Amino acid sequence: MATLAMPARATAAATVELTVLMPCLNEAETIETCVRKARRFLERAGVVGEVLVADNGSTDGSQALAEANGARVVQIGERGYGAALMGGVRAARGRYVIMGDADDSYDFERLDPLLERLRQGFELVMGNRFKGGIKPGAMPFLHRWLGNPVLSLLGRLFFNIPIGDFHCGLRGFSRESLLALNLHCPGMEFASEMVVKSAVNGLRIAEAPTTLSPDGRSRAPHLKTWRDGWRHLRFLLLHSPKWLFLIPGAALIAFGLLGMVVLAPGPLALAPHLVLDVRTLVVACFALVTGTQLMVFSALGRRYAMNEGFMPPANTFRPLLAALTLERMLLGAGLVLALGCAGTAWAIGAWAASDFGPLISGGLTRLLLVSLTAVAVALEVGASAFLASMFTLRR
Repeated sequence: MATLAMPARATAAATVELTVLMPCLNEAETIETCVRKARRFLERAGVVGEVLVADNGSTDGSQALAEANGARVVQIGERGYGAALMGGVRAARGRYVIMGDADDSYDFERLDPLLERLRQGFELVMGNRFKGGIKPGAMPFLHRWLGNPVLSLLGRLFFNIPIGDFHCGLRGFSRESLLALNLHCPGMEFASEMVVKSAVNGLRIAEAPTTLSPDGRSRAPHLKTWRDGWRHLRFLLLHSPKWLFLIPGAALIAFGLLGMVVLAPGPLALAPHLVLDVRTLVVACFALVTGTQLMVFSALGRRYAMNEGFMPPANTFRPLLAALTLERMLLGAGLVLALGCAGTAWAIGAWAASDFGPLISGGLTRLLLVSLTAVAVALEVGASAFLASMFTLRR
């Protein structure tokens, strides 16, 4: 049923070096052109390789057209871009895999830069369409000037990934290295998952310029701008608790502590008509409670991802995470809770001495605010300590 992209005698005599992988879902208009271009590259470059089409349930005869032009076709039952690609990677025979869409938007006859970098030892090589050129009409306006630049910027910021085109569909990788990443996203966010997990697991990453042309299909593309854009953004945020929770939380805690230290003794006059008083202290207390919650979420998210194998242990915070045992966190939370309860009890006692009348004393109000904030923070930390320990129960 399936044929390699070069004569059987050649492949029998040598190990397959490269698989050119194309995910396919009803690409009858372009699949023949893509397969022929990939075969011509293998022949021109003298590469022992194959063209592999991972079909995701085509009903337009794409499979037969691909096979007739010399590709090997594998059927992938699970639907989705990521599912088709991972099924293709598992079925690939090459040491290296270069993947690209089967819509004739990428030139499969010009794969030399990607293969060269793979041979140099890079484990993931990303195409860069902004360096290689985007032909008129090849990329929608929002994708070119908003979606790709913003998501690429976030990828570089969150994960320190040295690439300029985070979502280029033409990319090459070491098959063995990619399988070790245990990728699992079945949809379009698979493209982000591949890059993020390659970076956090320390794979060597490079990029190569590539040209993007208008695709050769008459139908609309499978990619949905806002839906798939959100799925990519969601993936980046969920895999970066540092930027989603840790940094905002740390900023709020710093603001809250500063406000409480400055305003707990009394009002602060910044100008004749600008005095920070109890209302500002309330804001500072709210910031501290919220920041603590975000910091706790960050630690819980990272620990859960590490325990489930979604992300490797964080070398920077590994000693800190290891030191934050249930007992130590409960001890710290207990001390803060005791102080908060003592301050609250004293404030209520002083209030009771005045027959629970209006809280005229600014100092009493400040003490009550600070004490109740300490109680809230202690309860948050203590409850989160138990939740973090639950993550490891089965281990």
